Amino acid sequence: MKEKDTVRTKSDVILIGAGIMSATLGVLLKELNPHLTITVLERLDAAARESSNAWNNAGTGHSAFCELNYTVENEDGSIQTKKALQIAESFEISKEFWSYLSGIKQIIDPEDFIHSVPHYSFVWGDENVRFLEKRYSALNQYELFKGLTYTEDRQTIAQWLPLVMKGRDPYEKVAATRMDLGTDVNFGTLTRSMFRYLESFSDVHVHYFEDVKDLERSENGNWHLTSHNLQTHEKEHHEAKFVFIGAGGGSLPLLEKSDIPEAEGFGGFPVSGQWLRCKNRNIIKEHFAKVYGKANVGSPPMSVPHLDTRIIEGKKELLFGPYAGFTTKFLKKGSYLDLVKSLEFDNIFPMLSAGMHNLPLTKYLISQAIQSHEDRIEALKEYFPEVKSEDWELVVAGQRVQVIKKDEEEGGVLEFGTEVVSAKDGTLAALLGASPGASTSVSIMLEVLSDCFPEQMKSIEWKEKLKQMIPSFGESMKDNPNLCIESRKRTETFLNLKMLVT
Repeated sequence: MKEKDTVRTKSDVILIGAGIMSATLGVLLKELNPHLTITVLERLDAAARESSNAWNNAGTGHSAFCELNYTVENEDGSIQTKKALQIAESFEISKEFWSYLSGIKQIIDPEDFIHSVPHYSFVWGDENVRFLEKRYSALNQYELFKGLTYTEDRQTIAQWLPLVMKGRDPYEKVAATRMDLGTDVNFGTLTRSMFRYLESFSDVHVHYFEDVKDLERSENGNWHLTSHNLQTHEKEHHEAKFVFIGAGGGSLPLLEKSDIPEAEGFGGFPVSGQWLRCKNRNIIKEHFAKVYGKANVGSPPMSVPHLDTRIIEGKKELLFGPYAGFTTKFLKKGSYLDLVKSLEFDNIFPMLSAGMHNLPLTKYLISQAIQSHEDRIEALKEYFPEVKSEDWELVVAGQRVQVIKKDEEEGGVLEFGTEVVSAKDGTLAALLGASPGASTSVSIMLEVLSDCFPEQMKSIEWKEKLKQMIPSFGESMKDNPNLCIESRKRTETFLNLKMLVT
């Protein structure tokens, strides 16, 4: 069907993608400057359909309480804590902002999106037990990790994690850490609530079924976007002073179309995800925990296995995974040509170089993709020895696109975090990458504000408003234990979370 042209729409801000990142940035901007006009363009039929959807992500409030890949062991045996502390503080900042939305703005009931679920790390074998004990000692000295407990006592662990210990070899050395302050977060519900709030403003317009095809600078310095409406098949034009690309795996192709110099050399490595979902309600009742283990030697950080209690739409669920696989799609509902279309002259060499340096990862992904159901059940047995195959089914999770960056020494390196890419003039920003993603969305969007609205961020008005929304703004919880204590007292009250005993 031939596309038809429609009237161009103009706004101060365009947000591409209706996920947690765009929702967070949109609310922050609207609170900081109520007069801003905002347009949101989303290719699917509703908000939070891709990575922010509850079934498409782990739902763990990523605070580094249990995720062992955030604390790498150095060659001298010491434990790196910098990343874990950064992620832990970022999640506290997210909780402060959500507390503002729940308590002061009252736009969402915390019972609908966040619940207290203990976070555990569980390991076996002498070497892994030594690592976990050292990790505990390294982190427990910081207020952000006060309340973390460690044990090698099998009886204690069995009380904490009955499914994990029942049927396990009685002579196997095991250890676990526990943090009662852990949470499960339904980022889909949270995202949709924020968009409902945004749509309550007459100058905020959210358009679904809009597939953004191109963006370029206009002669007046604004950004001109062209989209294709998937329902009407019309071509639509949009113009804005500032554009944020928060389209998950779809961000890279759009960033490339912007032609900003800062985008040169970036590539993407797509990875598919899968879960085993428990179908037996009796088994689900027996487990109330997020249990993270240690990735096998040679496996990528994203492969860290976990046995997860989830609260989705008020119902308790149990997942195990993730199981990875290779795909050429950048989105769960994307095209198999996404990877090929992302290749450009400036990123071909970094992508090929990263591929050459990560052949074990490619081999791992292929082995994961060809696994049988019984192979996956065997992996689950390490965390649930008495598992029965018929109690579990395979479900497809969200799509992740890992960042590939230029590197002077390696040519190209594969990153497993998130990356904000901003135009020098502050008129455009894009978010690339995945984990820890949604849990640190507020900190990431504060980075976008600093990059793209530097003068406003220095103003008294914005600083005062940011302090109201995020009381710790401008200070460090890592360096100020009392600040951390006070922040947690507030957020636990506003979000109805379990109080931390110190």
